Amino acid sequence: MALVSRRRRTAPPSPLPQRDGVDPVRVRLPGTGRWATVRDHLVARFPVGSDVVDGMFDAGLVVGADGRPVPADAPCVPGSFVWFHREPPAEVPVPFPLEVVYRDEHIVVADKPHFLATTPRGSHVTQTALARLRHELGIPLLGAAHRLDRLTAGLVLFTVRPEERGAYQTLFRDRLVHKEYEAVAPHDPALVLPRTVRSRIVKERGVLTAREVGGEPNAVSRVELLEHRADGLARYRLVPGTGQTHQLRVHMSALGLPILGDPLYPEVTGPVPAGDFRRPLQLLARSLEFTDPVTGARHRLHSGRTLAAWTSYGDWAAEDRVAGDRAVGDHATGVRASDDRVTEARTAVDRTVARRPPAPRTCGQ
Repeated sequence: MALVSRRRRTAPPSPLPQRDGVDPVRVRLPGTGRWATVRDHLVARFPVGSDVVDGMFDAGLVVGADGRPVPADAPCVPGSFVWFHREPPAEVPVPFPLEVVYRDEHIVVADKPHFLATTPRGSHVTQTALARLRHELGIPLLGAAHRLDRLTAGLVLFTVRPEERGAYQTLFRDRLVHKEYEAVAPHDPALVLPRTVRSRIVKERGVLTAREVGGEPNAVSRVELLEHRADGLARYRLVPGTGQTHQLRVHMSALGLPILGDPLYPEVTGPVPAGDFRRPLQLLARSLEFTDPVTGARHRLHSGRTLAAWTSYGDWAAEDRVAGDRAVGDHATGVRASDDRVTEARTAVDRTVARRPPAPRTCGQ
């Protein structure tokens, strides 16, 4: 008997343009007869309330492939598509520059600031690196080849042509990109470095933190001490061999060296109000090195940012900085902290080291 394959219907191009660098929502109507109308399906799928959905139909915001408004009582045709722009959540602008360090006809590499998400997700939509770059560079089809945590600053690679995105994503999947990070954390003279940390990390959906569990290691990080100073702080080079969620933050915390400004490790702190850009996580994606899979060119790219807790701890730790002052943290000038602030820094570091757990057995040279 011949086997009949079911091919998923290819979506036609969007009839709606991007808005502030954000794509419209595309909905493929289901193949079951559970909903009689398009309106019924959208009400069931998006828990925003029937009044909101009805208002979208009344305003003609839901359109079909031809760009014409879809009436609320239009039948739910299996496999067809509709589009609309979802009203973005109220977002506080991230007051730090997003700089392009390299650009050609295939890729864009940006130097992302702290607090800016890489791609639209959840409550972060327009205030994302992808949306900003699409809008500022005029490249509506720009896509992210990988992600960097919102709280982490540094280099992120974007692709210009959708048909080439897979080739660059494969570089990261196959660990063909050499990445180096920089971090500021407490100094422990008793800890032997450099060392390679190996452990098994799991991250459950809906849980803020990742955790180490027993079993075969799936996360590998190289930790090197670059320099340390008398106030108890140190600067580290971190080289991930794998790409588990929060991997470097988890491994540094497990070593008893939690990265300064980390709201999740070693313990979860209270939520930070929107617009509070104080004390950014002192983790920076410093460099990317790879061979371009399309052009064959060898790229060695470096972030121009500095970590404020290292160059100017007093400014980073101050409670009364305004947003404009905080923006300087990404390009700190190395102003010396006062004696009182240095004392405060030493006290904070001493407390962190004092409650440090022993290094896990999974860590080794």
